[in-house]
Amino acid sequence: MATRQYELVLLGATGYTGHLTAEYITRNLPTDLKWAIAGRNEKKLAKIVEDLQSINPDRQSPSIEIAELNKEDLDQLAKKTKLLITTVGPYFQYGEPVIEACAKNGTHYIDCTGESPWHAVMIERFHEIAKSTRAIMIPQCGLDSVPSDMVAYLLASHFRKTLNTGLSNVDCSVHIKVKPSGGTLATLLGIFSAYPLSHLKKTTSLFGLSPVTPPNTTTKGQSFLSKLTGIRNVPGLGWLGIYVNAGVDVAVVGRSWGLLDGGKFYGPDFHFSEHGSTKTFFGALLRNVIMAFGFVLLAIPPINRLVRKRLTQPGQGAEKELWQNDRVRWRAIGHPSLPSSSANSNRAIASFSYDSGIYWLTGLLMAEAAMVILRGQRTLANELGGGLLTPVTLGEQYVDRIRRAGVIVEVERE
Repeated sequence: MATRQYELVLLGATGYTGHLTAEYITRNLPTDLKWAIAGRNEKKLAKIVEDLQSINPDRQSPSIEIAELNKEDLDQLAKKTKLLITTVGPYFQYGEPVIEACAKNGTHYIDCTGESPWHAVMIERFHEIAKSTRAIMIPQCGLDSVPSDMVAYLLASHFRKTLNTGLSNVDCSVHIKVKPSGGTLATLLGIFSAYPLSHLKKTTSLFGLSPVTPPNTTTKGQSFLSKLTGIRNVPGLGWLGIYVNAGVDVAVVGRSWGLLDGGKFYGPDFHFSEHGSTKTFFGALLRNVIMAFGFVLLAIPPINRLVRKRLTQPGQGAEKELWQNDRVRWRAIGHPSLPSSSANSNRAIASFSYDSGIYWLTGLLMAEAAMVILRGQRTLANELGGGLLTPVTLGEQYVDRIRRAGVIVEVERE
């Protein structure tokens, strides 16, 4: 890789998330970074470069690479760079040839997909190929699913360091206030028609992406009402209902469980659940009814097509002036793998929070992950020999970088 033209290529810079990622790179990554933006429309890419020059005129502008989303163009693009970030979605439609080109050419890869059903297919097809070329490939390295992956990892690390034991039940609450981009909405609507329900169910479960056989664990302490309604009241977290992206996130957490020492680091008692935070029982009930009804409707093809026509188009998103209203909070309570009395008295809380644009946050998370891979010390991702991995395989270096970038990441005994 030493002779490659670029350290980093950003594919999809003309889209909403891609443009923000390019701006983050311009403002925050080292000025000696050799990078390029890539896409199909040279005129639009040139406008992006012009915008970036006005942000930081002292740094060298990125080069422009024209590439169609076909095997030949992507193969040539992958050969030019050490690492490729792609924001071109929906990934189930456009992502496979990008992953294939990177896996075959030993090019490190990062994306911000929230499509674990597609992610599962990519693991099956390209994980071993990527290992053979030692390409470190990290899908779901944005808002989906870095926060969830990180709070679970922080809790497991805390108990290993302080009690020399594994991690048992984890309850995670998510508070998120944001207007989704057009690309996010297009993906959510399209995924229902792209895969059978059996595949969707499997690949949005905790161990649906795990490389090793999962343990036989069950959640503890759920009342009959909780099981019936899907609503829980967890001390320290409050009322919890359905979170729309929970299945996407927990699948990555479960893959990390399997990648970190074959499940031994987190331990055989591990279980992780993720929920949306609400203030009251009735708020949680209303959330669950709306979510359940919505999922049923979106699974009906004519309704799905109608909704797609009505909602925001891909490439659109909130203006920066509205970012002040964006905020995200992940708060997870974990128990150590100890007898019940000891586990309850040794609970720990991990949190991940950020106040500002969440699509800017996604760019931040991908760019900082790229810097760990490109210029950081050796990580678990290297020790695993590459392949389709998860954000936490970048370890404490990654945690430290995003902290310095303004993300609040903490873990402490309750």
